[in-house]
Amino acid sequence: MSVGDVAGLIAAIAFVLLVGFLAVPLIKLGRVLDETRTSVKEITDHTVPVLDETATLVASSNGQLANIDTVTTAAAQVSENVSALTSLFAATVGSPMIKVAAFSYGVRRALSGLAASARRSR
Repeated sequence: MSVGDVAGLIAAIAFVLLVGFLAVPLIKLGRVLDETRTSVKEITDHTVPVLDETATLVASSNGQLANIDTVTTAAAQVSENVSALTSLFAATVGSPMIKVAAFSYGVRRALSGLAASARRSR
């Protein structure tokens, strides 16, 4: 065996050791990538039903918002009607009621004044 053969043999052994040394991290990296692929698949399997339920919930919420809009519109109309009725009542009955109340107050004061003076004169 010549010096060149020994050097070639040493280089070949060093190359085999280097490949073996680098193969271990590559094998571990392959396992990590396999686990990552499995995790992503499981996440996808669990996420798709959640997204479907979310889409259903959003559609249902839109329907409920339409119902709330209808109720709000009806409440606004009722409020307008009550306001108009209050204004009508104040215009037609309010003024005469105030006059009657003022008149009855005056009569009570006058009668109480008469009663007080009748008691004093006795």
